[in-house]
Amino acid sequence: MSCVNCAQSIVNYLEESQLDDIHVDFATGKVAFTLNENSPSLESLNKGLQRIGYQVISKDSKPKYWTLERKLILSAILTIPLVLGHFLMMGGVTLGFLGNPYVQFALALPVIVIGLNHFGKSAIGSLRGGVPNMDVLVFVGGLAATVYSLVGLVLHEPDYIFFETAASIFTLVLFGNYLEHRSVKQTTTALSALQDLVPAKAKKLMPSGAIVEIETDDIQLGDIIQVNEGDRIACDGKIVQGFGAIDESMITGESLPVEKSVGQKTFGGTILLQGNIQVKAMAVADNSLLGKIIDLVEKAQNDKPPIQRLADKISAIFVPVVISIALLTFFISWLAFDISVTQALINSIAVLVISCPCAMGLATPTAVMVGVGRMAQQGIVIKGGQTVEAIKDIKNIVFDKTGTLTTGKFKIENINYLDHEKERIHQIINDLESKSSHPLAWSLLAEIKKLSPNISPLNLHVQEKKGVGIQGTDGDGRVFQIGSQRILAQAPEEKHDLYLTENGHVIATIDLADDLKAGAKETVDFFHRQGIEVIMLSGDRMEKVEQVAQKLGIKTYFAEQLPQEKLEKIGELSSHHPTAMVGDGINDAPALAKASLGISMGQASAVAIDSAQVILLNDHLSSLEKAFRIGNSTVKTIRENLFWAFAYNVVAIPIAAMGYLNPMLGAMFMAFSDVVVIGNSLRLKRRRI
Repeated sequence: MSCVNCAQSIVNYLEESQLDDIHVDFATGKVAFTLNENSPSLESLNKGLQRIGYQVISKDSKPKYWTLERKLILSAILTIPLVLGHFLMMGGVTLGFLGNPYVQFALALPVIVIGLNHFGKSAIGSLRGGVPNMDVLVFVGGLAATVYSLVGLVLHEPDYIFFETAASIFTLVLFGNYLEHRSVKQTTTALSALQDLVPAKAKKLMPSGAIVEIETDDIQLGDIIQVNEGDRIACDGKIVQGFGAIDESMITGESLPVEKSVGQKTFGGTILLQGNIQVKAMAVADNSLLGKIIDLVEKAQNDKPPIQRLADKISAIFVPVVISIALLTFFISWLAFDISVTQALINSIAVLVISCPCAMGLATPTAVMVGVGRMAQQGIVIKGGQTVEAIKDIKNIVFDKTGTLTTGKFKIENINYLDHEKERIHQIINDLESKSSHPLAWSLLAEIKKLSPNISPLNLHVQEKKGVGIQGTDGDGRVFQIGSQRILAQAPEEKHDLYLTENGHVIATIDLADDLKAGAKETVDFFHRQGIEVIMLSGDRMEKVEQVAQKLGIKTYFAEQLPQEKLEKIGELSSHHPTAMVGDGINDAPALAKASLGISMGQASAVAIDSAQVILLNDHLSSLEKAFRIGNSTVKTIRENLFWAFAYNVVAIPIAAMGYLNPMLGAMFMAFSDVVVIGNSLRLKRRRI
């Protein structure tokens, strides 16, 4: 495939063949679809694709000898003398043999054959596919120049002969295609980099204890893979032996290595920096986290955002319109303005070769490829090119509190000691919470150990009452309880997070604070500067939500919200303005799905990938700002590309029609117009954002 129109021709054919889930990516040359009960056989589909001018390449396919590069080199060698002779003749200098029309014909003939064959196949295929592409214009223009020159050769009319024009049209457009192919490949480098993270080989531990090197594709679930220091881990799995420091930056964006031991998860594509481990394969190939990320990036790069619809509609009717303009140019020039037939034909050929529907087709996908790829390199995975455009339209952004704006790890803000000494209170709390399974217990224990590093146990007999609190009894029969106000016989005058009681009497109260995540304030400030309203939506108590909101400068917040209430609130906000929801991807899954744009924090959970359109793999709030900045820059680049593509054709076609543009120059400008659009997209790779 050489352009977006090629991809659309294939899409049309596959849709007519009644296939499902069709994805065609002209840049990578990949076509994917789902077969159903009405689908033709793969063999029949292959033959159908051949009929419209495309060849399915298998792993066993031999590379073609007549590559684009070889066609270009031969055409350039033969065309340069023709063009040189033409310009020298215009300057009054004649080079004997180059002025001979038969020599010109001999030099031009191989180039014309290459051009008519190369562009003719694509042109006819696109016409069969129902989406005429740029090659139709090149083919018609080159063929017209060739036929007219042959007539002049037979009639011995030098004024009719311009073989150099036909040869230069084909050569310059081949050169443009060559530059375009090289440039388009650069837009997919991020995807290639992700694919290169998967090692080709893995070391499998056999039941006998021997280690055998196998292809990564041959790893089966349950296989034990030996990973030595410096190796790249071949699959998602669980460590069954050993300890090591793993670089997971390519998955999460986290720069610091993560220390992992037996029982902990590993991800395929990550690097074992230190240690030796054995990993039991839990997910392989496309089912691994890296495989899912690659699949999401591929689909996002190939997905069309709404901004491309206008360009697609114009591209679909562009070629017939240009051919009509070229015909009108010929007849009006010849009949109405008394211009010679030769000049009228040259003008109409110039109209054909200066036109460029490909630039409009390339404007959006190339920018999306680069933007999505840059996000992937930052640990940001998005679903679909439509998500890129959705980012720019967001007017409200709603944050969950715990785990999103805050760490979810609590610290003791204050202990009010009403009875007993401080150390005794700390001992009671330590004994009770050490037997608790509640997530809050770990945070409390860590905080108590900071206050009393050398704390000794009281050996209480502890019992956990689900939903209420923890109860413990000492050797003298005294009963201690820690929990919310539910453990109290009557509502307290002052509200606190936790109460510690002895035989029903409050001996201490505890106030907790949830740590803000690093970068939370900066992220909220960024959205305020962008004119986006920041809202907090939490199931936590009003006092806690209000406290966090004040620290972050959030004016609108809702507390004590159940999942269903969150869902309704997001629905209400989205009905008025495009609304993004940022959550942890598990308990917020319904709200994430309901929002105009669901953004999931968290360490690459399966629920996160399923429920949101944007996944921040590294769990850093700073990535959210990057996602919005890259998204906005991508849309800006698309608009710049579309402006150039439209403006180029609006200006160039009338100039060619009026006879102010030689077809050779027209072919050169047309060849570079695609490269300008792609080049602007590539700027997004390194643009300061």
